[in-house]
Amino acid sequence: MTHDEILAQYGPREAMEYDVVVVGAGPAGLSTAIRLKQLAAQEGKEVSVVVLEKGSEPGAHILSGAIMDPRALTELLPDWREKGAPLNQPVTEDIFLFLSERGASRTPNFLLPSNFQNHGNYIVSLANVTRWLAQQAEGLGVEIFPGFPAAEVLYTQDGSGPGGLPAVRGVATANMGVGKDGQPTENFQLGMELHAKYTIFAEGSRGHLGKQLIRKFKLDAGRDPQSYSIGIKEVWEIDPARHQAGLALHSAGWPLNSTTYGGSWMYHMEGNQVSIGFVVGLDYANPYLSPFEEFQRFKTHPNIRWYFEGAKGAKRLGYGARALTVGGLLSLPKTVFPGGALVGDDAGYLNASRIKGSHAAIKTGMLAAEAAFEALQADRRHDELTTYPAAFEKSWLHAELHRARNFKQWFKKGLYTATVMTGIEQFVLRGKVPWTLHREKADHLYLKPAAQCKPIVYPKPDGKLTFDKLSSVFISNTNHAEDQPAHLTLRDPSVPVNTNLRVYAGPESRYCPAGVYEYVRDDSGGDRLQINAQNCVHCKTCDIKDPTQNIVWVVPEGGGGPNYTNM
Repeated sequence: MTHDEILAQYGPREAMEYDVVVVGAGPAGLSTAIRLKQLAAQEGKEVSVVVLEKGSEPGAHILSGAIMDPRALTELLPDWREKGAPLNQPVTEDIFLFLSERGASRTPNFLLPSNFQNHGNYIVSLANVTRWLAQQAEGLGVEIFPGFPAAEVLYTQDGSGPGGLPAVRGVATANMGVGKDGQPTENFQLGMELHAKYTIFAEGSRGHLGKQLIRKFKLDAGRDPQSYSIGIKEVWEIDPARHQAGLALHSAGWPLNSTTYGGSWMYHMEGNQVSIGFVVGLDYANPYLSPFEEFQRFKTHPNIRWYFEGAKGAKRLGYGARALTVGGLLSLPKTVFPGGALVGDDAGYLNASRIKGSHAAIKTGMLAAEAAFEALQADRRHDELTTYPAAFEKSWLHAELHRARNFKQWFKKGLYTATVMTGIEQFVLRGKVPWTLHREKADHLYLKPAAQCKPIVYPKPDGKLTFDKLSSVFISNTNHAEDQPAHLTLRDPSVPVNTNLRVYAGPESRYCPAGVYEYVRDDSGGDRLQINAQNCVHCKTCDIKDPTQNIVWVVPEGGGGPNYTNM
């Protein structure tokens, strides 16, 4: 049955009314909710706020490096230390390395641009910070519904939006208990509608509904095409003799070539644990490249491997992956539309030059909340919250992103040019740059046909330092109900074999960090694409990098996906 047929047979859906609905219980969404409740308490008003979260709990789908700049958190909750926020490990030392296959050169710290200096910042588990923010929100009276993915945007019936378009009036959650065949099972439950005067979308990078809103309201008109990267992360416990609490190590260069954007991090957390990860820009050209395998190969570099050796050895504790929106200020869409707004990485506020986005997520959530509260007090609804982007343009965050606006674009000219020019812009000119570089096309358009590229042969994993995808997905605690429609959908089922495999050598089997996509032989001896949706860690890379844009990521049943703990 189609969605409309299910509604016709089982509807109407139950509806709940709120002043503000927030989609996504990450740092941006929770900060929106907290700020709304703070403002209401200050004015002695009542504002009803609900936050929907597709993960099993707040933080379950949150993955980041992460070094956190506490500036925005301090604005939101000045007493965060007293309240027990899990920001316990300050950065004590910065190291930046340029790697060759066997060697490394360190940039002297006095030459590091300010964007690579982390004095005053904290090494955190952003998943744990998110859990703590959820506790603060609930303490203020925010309702949080975990395991309820927002699957559909609801619109008004009038033409109150620009060009006669309707306005957003809320969202509907996904139906539960639909079988693989699309038919309702005995456990079927119809989704619920949540109506609001304003709906704030905080889904993270490449948000399923945010993408639809950008397209419907043409929010990216006149902007540079958006750009993304994939970040792949592991958490390890290492020998205490090789652990340096507070060390923040970054690298560029090997194993990537000089024309492919990317780099690594290794952050020494509390308890002899390290967060190690690798970022690859999704505008890479060679379809044989595998970001997952590049990460595994990176760990074998002598300067990196050393940390995982030692008398007491090392143990891998966690794994995950997530897309990052890295286009910056020039790719930032219009963030408001009739009835709502985009905040955090759903819009693309991450500062790629600093490798940080949590402070931007918190700040934009606060700004959107202030605009929504002002509108509610004026008894408005479903209009554009124009004071939100206006406040952003006057904020310290806008100044920070403006200063870094050329960072990603320089890397299309190669690592060495980008390194020199970033140094000139950030170190010599202190961000006061008189020129602006623009991006020309979307990430998936950079992929070249396989015939024009050299295959990459990756070494087999040793099971001690390097691993395969399936054993990695296992420790991400990823789970999806087996009897449900695949949430990784194809616009045209013939395209994977006829185009992706024949022209691009099946890149989805390599860019996916979870082994979701594989080409197998069918009963007639031909090729077919098998989608192992149960492995999906919700990174959204397939939705971004598919060269034909034939793959569309939609929400699975609530609670499905990874269950990250200390990520």
